[in-house]
Amino acid sequence: MRWSLAAVLDVLCVLVFVAIGRASHEEAASLGGFATTAWPFLSGLAVGWASWRVWRRPEKVVPAGVGVWVTTVALGMVLRAVSGQGTAGAFVIVASVFLGLVLLGWRLVARFVGVRAVSSGAER
Repeated sequence: MRWSLAAVLDVLCVLVFVAIGRASHEEAASLGGFATTAWPFLSGLAVGWASWRVWRRPEKVVPAGVGVWVTTVALGMVLRAVSGQGTAGAFVIVASVFLGLVLLGWRLVARFVGVRAVSSGAER
């Protein structure tokens, strides 16, 4: 898998998380508000990619997926707290679960599809 596609998928996961969260709290649909909510997690994602050298094997669940997930949530929450945004316990749990599902989920799907493609080719 190309690292650029993996990076786009990870960014989309974070942006979907932000969009769903803002919509569920009926927050104004302003670009500024969206960016304010997104930047801590996108920053965490970028640091996770750099720290775990995800570009080498971006489709791997371990260590790439888990590393990116944990770094995105942890740094995202720290940056939210420092910038005066909320980090209520329920929010931390919801963010951790949702981001874990999507950041690890697409990697699991890619792994399954990759294994199936190899198996299908071997049977011919």
